[in-house]
Parts: sequence; structure tokens; C-alpha cells
Amino acid sequence: MAKYDKADLERRMRGAVESLRGDLSGLRTGRANTALLDPITVEVYGARMPLNQLATVSAPEPRLLSVQVWDRTNVGVVEKAIRSAGLGLNPINDGNNLRLPIPDLTEERRKELAKLASQYAEKARIAIRNVRRDGMDALKADENKKEISEDDRKRSETELQKLTDELIKAADEVATEKEKEILGK
Repeated sequence: MAKYDKADLERRMRGAVESLRGDLSGLRTGRANTALLDPITVEVYGARMPLNQLATVSAPEPRLLSVQVWDRTNVGVVEKAIRSAGLGLNPINDGNNLRLPIPDLTEERRKELAKLASQYAEKARIAIRNVRRDGMDALKADENKKEISEDDRKRSETELQKLTDELIKAADEVATEKEKEILGK
């Protein structure tokens, strides 16, 4: 069993919150955001590659994304990948560029996206709690090996719980902010 390392546990917990931020940035809010296309991978050259390694994605207008594919022979497969990504986007192909008008979100779609945001937040909370559990296990193991006293273990457990509560609160705030943005409140 690994020794208790508060800095490593905090880094892993903060990583879960950052991962949540990344996941949420890909959720559509009705405004054009280049991060919307980040999860898309395209089958080219016999391998799956992220879209951002094949094209330049930009947001020239608030409700429009532009995808400039570097290799003209890949425009068709990139277009197909965007259509099949389940984002509700219909690319307009004009040679080597794809224009993606961002449609208005229906109330139903907004609710689905808000629900998805809360699912992402729950995953982050679970990840943070798992890190806390690892820390608690390490503390108990250190105490059993007589490397720390019972008082030290209890003090460290209290600190770890405070950190856990703080980062779960941060994850909830990030998700709540995104849900408000999605629902237009």
C-alpha cells in the first residue's frame, strides 16, 4: 500500500474537477464554441484521429462554426463524422470548408443537456470520493505499520474530508453554472 501523500491526492481530486470542466465545455449552449467538436474522431489514413488534428475549427460568428480541413480529400469523411456525432449539427460543405450553423436549442434538448451536465458532475463527485477513499486507506495502512499515530491519522482524515468537501462543492458549482447557461437562466 502506498504511503499517504496529501499533495498527490489533492492533485488527483483537482484533476477530476478539471476533467469535469473539459466535459462540460463540449456541451452545447446555443452559442458557437470550438470545444463542441473536441470529442469528434474521424476515420482517416487507416486510423481514428481527433478532428483538431485534421482541420482548423473556428467560430467566425456567434451562431456558426467553421471547419477548414487541411487535406481536401478528407472533407467528406470529416463531414460524415460531424453528422454522425449526435450533436445535431448539419455541416454545409463548400469545397474545403465546412460551415456548421448552430441551431436554436429546443426546450427538450436544453433539459437533456442539463441532465447530461449533472451526470458529468456526478462522475466527478464519484472520482473525488474514490480518491478520498484511497487516502483514507493509505492513512490506516500507515497507522497499522506504526508510521503515524492515531491522532495524526485522525487529523489527516479531517483535512482530507475538508479537501473532499471543498472540491465536491467546486464540481457542483461548475455544473450548476453550466446548467444555468444551458437552460438560459
